[in-house]
Amino acid sequence: MSDTETYRLAPPGFSEEQWDQFMEDGFLVIENALSDDEVDRYVEMIDRAAANDPKYDPSKHFGPNNIVERYPEFAELIDHDRHVGYMHDVYGELLKLHISQIFMRPRDGSHNMWHPDGARAVPYGVFAPEMPMQIKVSYWLTDLPEAEMGNFVCMPGSHRQQYFDHYDTHDSVPGELILKVPKGTMTLMHCNTWHRVEPNHSDVVRKNIFLAYCPSWVCEADRYKSDPNWLATLNREQRIIMRSYDGGYARTKPPASEFPLFLDRETGEASDGVGSEVALHRRKRLTTIEKREQVPA
Repeated sequence: MSDTETYRLAPPGFSEEQWDQFMEDGFLVIENALSDDEVDRYVEMIDRAAANDPKYDPSKHFGPNNIVERYPEFAELIDHDRHVGYMHDVYGELLKLHISQIFMRPRDGSHNMWHPDGARAVPYGVFAPEMPMQIKVSYWLTDLPEAEMGNFVCMPGSHRQQYFDHYDTHDSVPGELILKVPKGTMTLMHCNTWHRVEPNHSDVVRKNIFLAYCPSWVCEADRYKSDPNWLATLNREQRIIMRSYDGGYARTKPPASEFPLFLDRETGEASDGVGSEVALHRRKRLTTIEKREQVPA
């Protein structure tokens, strides 16, 4: 760790109440996370990306991946203080961006069926029955006051079950949550939560930004490696979180120069002091959630 290099404090993350709610429901809703000006700016960015994409058809669903690299103005979201602290609370020093997407859902009747994110034949829940192997953050940029506007639908608490009776159907299920929120809302979803999307029968085009995060050793979903020239335009934390390595094993053991990713937000230290006789890049470091769960009630 260089004495001359500046490291950032980990941005704010889950409150205890938010974490408890997230782990109870597998889903967390945070309204007014974005200002109207921020919403307008992101909508303009999405509209510009769509207009410049030869595959864009305004009458159909549009959902390109790896948007942070494909449309470089979205790169600011890789480590944005608005949400990255939540991700760092869970994945700590091995935080990685799993996938980044923009979605535009016009009136076209398209929808998807009940599913969890990640692997299906042997789900993430086999290996991590409680903790999420992936968390998806969603920015809702369109007012969704009613159902059938392309709404996200989930079954609260379903992240604890590896199978769902309505898997691969689009059935409405008692107890489901149809997300009806104002623009500017941010949501966080546990990857094991069963969910689907309603068709859009309105004249409003639903616009979203989705970013999912995971441990660095889970394979990324929307790329193999990133363009080195593009990586050179990023700040230190963004470049690390993209985890673009020449060797696959580096995802498990990143180079020493990538530690610390963030300083502890409470102490300002690069480490929590555990195993201080071991080099920082090889040292076990407690995540925020681990620390919280070790504190007696």
